[in-house]
Amino acid sequence: MLNEEQLIGNGNGIVDCSRCGEKVSAPCFICVECCGFYLHKTCAEAPLELNHPFHRHHPLLLLQNPPYTFKPGTRCICDFCNETCEKFIYHCSCGLDFHIKCALFTFNIAERNLKELEHVALEDPSFSSKNDGGNLGKCFVCWEPLAMYTYFSLDCGFNLHKKCAELPPKMGHVCHRKHPLLLQFNSERLSCKICQVTPNRGLVYSCSTCNLAIHIDCLSPLPVIEDKSHQHPFTLFWRQIPFICDACGTEGHHVAYACCTCSIMVHKECISLPCIMQHAWHNHRVFHTYFIHKEYFRSLNCIWCYKVVDTEHGSYFCADCNVIFHVNCALKEKEWYCIVTQENEDDKSLDIPVNSITKVLERNDAGEATLIEHCKHKHYLMLSDKISEHGDKCCDGCLLLISAKFYHCLRCDFFLHKSCAELSKIELIFYHRCDEEHFAGLKPFILTSDCMFECELCTYLSNGFSYKCNECGIHRCVRCVFLQFEVKIPGHKHPLLFYYDYKGQCSGCGTDINKAYRCKDCNFGLCLYCVVRLTRVGHNCDDHPLKLTYHKINDYEKYHYCDICEEKRDPKYWFYHCETCDTSAHVDCVLGKYPLIKLGSTYNERDHPHPLTFAKKFPYYPKCVECGEPCEDLSLECAEPGCNYIVH
Repeated sequence: MLNEEQLIGNGNGIVDCSRCGEKVSAPCFICVECCGFYLHKTCAEAPLELNHPFHRHHPLLLLQNPPYTFKPGTRCICDFCNETCEKFIYHCSCGLDFHIKCALFTFNIAERNLKELEHVALEDPSFSSKNDGGNLGKCFVCWEPLAMYTYFSLDCGFNLHKKCAELPPKMGHVCHRKHPLLLQFNSERLSCKICQVTPNRGLVYSCSTCNLAIHIDCLSPLPVIEDKSHQHPFTLFWRQIPFICDACGTEGHHVAYACCTCSIMVHKECISLPCIMQHAWHNHRVFHTYFIHKEYFRSLNCIWCYKVVDTEHGSYFCADCNVIFHVNCALKEKEWYCIVTQENEDDKSLDIPVNSITKVLERNDAGEATLIEHCKHKHYLMLSDKISEHGDKCCDGCLLLISAKFYHCLRCDFFLHKSCAELSKIELIFYHRCDEEHFAGLKPFILTSDCMFECELCTYLSNGFSYKCNECGIHRCVRCVFLQFEVKIPGHKHPLLFYYDYKGQCSGCGTDINKAYRCKDCNFGLCLYCVVRLTRVGHNCDDHPLKLTYHKINDYEKYHYCDICEEKRDPKYWFYHCETCDTSAHVDCVLGKYPLIKLGSTYNERDHPHPLTFAKKFPYYPKCVECGEPCEDLSLECAEPGCNYIVH
């Protein structure tokens, strides 16, 4: 065995222990053959089998390597410190794994052998030099923040509260009177009887007879809690029977906090619920309330899960829009909401729409604008409802076929649905995060045109109108910007609701999906791409517009073929059909690669002296001036007479 001077004298000032992998400090053991094998004294003396008081059912065995076959990206984690185990470990057949030092340190705590703590000064979180803005880390025993109590910070890297170093190994408690509770590792991964949360690491008080566990912190809650979210203090109230929390509307067990002034009873964790939040699922702020008068609402369904909200208990709501969340639904995904503090409660976001119609020149008797100037076109636009004259034209805003009332230009091939002409120049988008990990509030998107873009949501390439994020520059097509969480699909009698965490198969195209627009009443769900699929589209295979079809037209198998590619099609999934000509075709065969590129429209993003327009040169295919290959699909050609420039 070497002391520190001998280690340095051997020229081995910094070496790793061959058992635990950490830096060796004297005294230590070294191989007499000088092969580079070093052991801490404690690692060398570690027993091959450890009967641990915190794990009474089985011994912990010292192994050279973790006894698992790991998939890529997975690793063995110590059940005490939550760090990776790479060298020797103590292992139990029930699935517990510990570093050598973690197993021995907790063994010493259990045996009240606390010599390591005798010369360590207690840290007060209120005055500690290590308290960087209150972020001290967590106690290795109870996994609660160190900042809650005085604590020890050991050189070996362990931090623990003073109270956790002195926990009794056995105790009786009012919430479990049948048997004493023993301080143990949570080897069975039981959820806490009081708070219902499953602790992954650390110690719990458990009863093996009744198969239950309780967090250390849940056994000794504070008698009184004050929080700025409520004007009165909450007082601890032990209960033998379950209760319904007035703040969140879910069941609680044993530990309740009551405000006698307001006659409410809540979970401990619900005392500090945020009062106001901006949620990505709604464009206004939502406010926490303990009850709501039902007459305020047309619907009492949560906007996240679509289940009924009991307004006799807490919820988040927007009174302006009759939008309501269950508390747990609103808080379910941290990346989808941000808390609004009291300081910026009155800081209202810019939500005044700026109309893209810059000037109204004429109106009819009903007050409708019949002749307008528009910010995205250089000529006047006239209102019309004569679809029969322009039924094969598409809107330059959304790229869908013209329907209902629309504006058109008398001097060029430019059309806008009335609704697309009235779009605002700026939209505040509420379910967008730029490059941030968490939702940070509403983002201003600017109405743009005359460019080719890929929509962030539906991924279609388009040269119609888009809304562009002012910060990260991504685009969304106008159809996706105004897509609601509840939609009505032609051919299906019930509304479809958006489910964020649905897993299944799309009824329209058959692909596997993890988010869906789904019917609550029947087994029908659609992916986003099918929801925004073009319902009417023109194609050169038929003289009439083709309609997206959801039902079998004919049961005979010989009719289940695509009239474009002449391959079989699955009658379970959607297809395009013309009732007049009995033409049927695959969705992809009709739409092709660029269903939302308007042919003949201008493209301004290429280095060419003349304007370029989108074109498909069918049935002949001129050669691309860049690569010399035929332009068989979408191409750009020069609009200047006499210039033969054409490029993929």
